[in-house]
Amino acid sequence: MGHSAQVPFEIIRDPLWDNIQLDQAALAVLDTAPVQRLRYVRQLGHAFLVYPGATHTRFEHALGAYHLAGRALAILQQRGELSDVSAEHQLAIRLAALLHDIGHYPFSHGLEEAGFPHHEELGARKLSEEPLRSALEAIGGPSLAPAIGQLMRGRSDNPLQGLISGSLDLDKVDYLSRDARACGVPYGTLDVDRLLSALTVMEAAPGRRAVGVLEKGVSALETLLFAKYQMYRNVYWHHAVRAATCMFKRAVRRSVAAGRLDAASVAGATDGALMERLIAADPTGLARAVHERRLYKRALDLPASDLPPGAGRWIPDQPDLTARVEERLAVECGLAPDGLLLDYPARDNMLSVDLLLRTRDGRIERLTDEGRAGQLGLPRIGAELYQSARRLRVFTADPIGRSVDSVVALAALPAEEVARRLEAGALLS
Repeated sequence: MGHSAQVPFEIIRDPLWDNIQLDQAALAVLDTAPVQRLRYVRQLGHAFLVYPGATHTRFEHALGAYHLAGRALAILQQRGELSDVSAEHQLAIRLAALLHDIGHYPFSHGLEEAGFPHHEELGARKLSEEPLRSALEAIGGPSLAPAIGQLMRGRSDNPLQGLISGSLDLDKVDYLSRDARACGVPYGTLDVDRLLSALTVMEAAPGRRAVGVLEKGVSALETLLFAKYQMYRNVYWHHAVRAATCMFKRAVRRSVAAGRLDAASVAGATDGALMERLIAADPTGLARAVHERRLYKRALDLPASDLPPGAGRWIPDQPDLTARVEERLAVECGLAPDGLLLDYPARDNMLSVDLLLRTRDGRIERLTDEGRAGQLGLPRIGAELYQSARRLRVFTADPIGRSVDSVVALAALPAEEVARRLEAGALLS
């Protein structure tokens, strides 16, 4: 996409938000390689194997988040709430929204689950490297890139930090709306205009201001939380999407362990380039199976509410231990070592709320997981919804002749005990 230095802004057509207006600062970073790479990284990883329309990219999402940041700033400006927020802080917000995913791996969050570093850290590092370092320095001096990096990691003292990461960040507003439309499902529908119009900046502590929400926006916020629950339950954690994700994770881990792929090249790849390399490098054959949609089937599928409280924490938290358990279970079930995969995805803060609230009479309260005093509200049932969306699954390459129900008891054990049983011998017996 070409652009001229004389043009104050350009317009991009977006299927979700219609016209997205890009200012000179955005145009200056848009055509750099790290941002353009996002055109070739799908937003939803392997979800397109279930929802064929889910081929939209992180590039589209980045433009959408940038657009929403501009809308939010305009509303706050009209209300006179940005008088003490510097132009530098506002610029950093707009560019952080545009650049927040530049460190993202191919195929969504699967590789972070597999133990790779978090994409926010990789993204912040890219800001200090060429070509973004020079581009950002030309826009806002040497302090701009570090300021954006702090926003991306949720560690900024910028009073508008909550627009980039928090209970009501603009990243969520775009991806829930965009993902639902691309998948053709009705679950992600948000009252975006109401949400944006309810944003406010208020005093969080003496001398410190932060983004919050007006009381009139509480029901729209609850709609966002419920949309998130529905999208996790029906799209992000759909059993076939998770089967493909688990197979992909195992293929990458085995290829890296065998020295056939290196972690740095994986992190910087696009979806297509990584799959091409992975199919050639993968000693398990899982990558080709995913590519041809020969997915593992469920031998066990239970909601988290059927498990003891706190069970299974080691499955997402300790990928090395989980891989060893999977291989032992596979052998005990008469399968090849890569023929059984455990899945218990975690997103502990999925429906958490921690947000300042300005009531109609001007008081400032904090909206938390407990909701508001004397009111039920959706946050109060967030933990139950999370338990309903989250499932413990065992995926296998072939049908097996024995029950794997005892995996539930195994999941309930602490990691140390699981490791001890591994050393001692049989896991299921």
